[in-house]
Amino acid sequence: MKCMKVKQTMWSGAAMVLLAMMLQPKTGLAQAPADPTAQAPADPTAQAPATSAPQPSGQVNFPKVDVKNFTALSPTVDEVNSFIKSMWGYDENRVWQVAAILKTPAPGVAKVVVFVADKTQPEKGTSTVFFTTPDGKHAIADKVMVFGAKPFADTRALLQAKADGPARGAKGNDLMLVEFGDLQCPHCKDAQETMKNLAADFPQAKIVFENFPLTEVHPYAAAAAAEGVCVRKQKGDDAFFVYAQNVFDKQDGLTQDGAAVTLDAAATAAGADPKAAAACRATQAAKDEVTAERQLGADIGIDTTPMLVVNGYALPLMSLPYNVLRRIVAYRANQDGIPVTLAPQLSTLK
Repeated sequence: MKCMKVKQTMWSGAAMVLLAMMLQPKTGLAQAPADPTAQAPADPTAQAPATSAPQPSGQVNFPKVDVKNFTALSPTVDEVNSFIKSMWGYDENRVWQVAAILKTPAPGVAKVVVFVADKTQPEKGTSTVFFTTPDGKHAIADKVMVFGAKPFADTRALLQAKADGPARGAKGNDLMLVEFGDLQCPHCKDAQETMKNLAADFPQAKIVFENFPLTEVHPYAAAAAAEGVCVRKQKGDDAFFVYAQNVFDKQDGLTQDGAAVTLDAAATAAGADPKAAAACRATQAAKDEVTAERQLGADIGIDTTPMLVVNGYALPLMSLPYNVLRRIVAYRANQDGIPVTLAPQLSTLK
């Protein structure tokens, strides 16, 4: 677990989120072969999908889909399409074709093959593979993800109930942007400009900060988080964000000799009593609050910082171009039935 900035790839501007976080694309398209290890049904047509894989719009020419490559009863093509739409629907140029849903030797585990392309570069298609679990609730590639038409619903509900860190923006939690951050993490510092832009572009969003100190690599992050808890108790949420920004700005001072001075100066800048805040950060109550915030992140699969969870959808904050990130936020809001008042630069979003 470390504070990290995920390396961008050629897919960053359109499909990076799903590809980087779960699926492993393979450049070039070919007819999806039947899996030689799959247990083919006695009558392949009996287990063919109820609805054939839809042809995508645009000028992309995908390989012809062979019904013999649909040997698993579950998931259905419609379920796979709904799942991928939840991930990629924000990008109107992204098109895909479900190419195969195959049985595997593991009972109930299905292998799903999807052809993917971008209408602006139709010649640069890819194929990607993932597996679904017997209960139909998870998809697995290099990570385990919730599968289904609404894969973020449970995480969204959990954060609505338990993400009670310092907040700014809207009072309601219909549209929640929850940032999991480490006050000693350089990339979290870099992410603050993005968070300010999101606050300006989405005034209807409630933006919450949850401490996720990575003490394995940042020895003063936990103390910084605990003092932030105490500043908030003294002076409120707005004061916490002043404190946090001051710590980010003075991260170089988080050393053995300078940490206490740096944190107390940040508390003073936020209008808090630095002596009271310093005493408070050493209490078990403050430490327990930080531990609970980090555990909340761990419970939803957070293991790096900075991460932003948009209505349950966890995104590597610094690996996404801002124009893509705001499209995802707008898309997720609308998918969850939340009318978004788009800022002028977002007026063309669908």
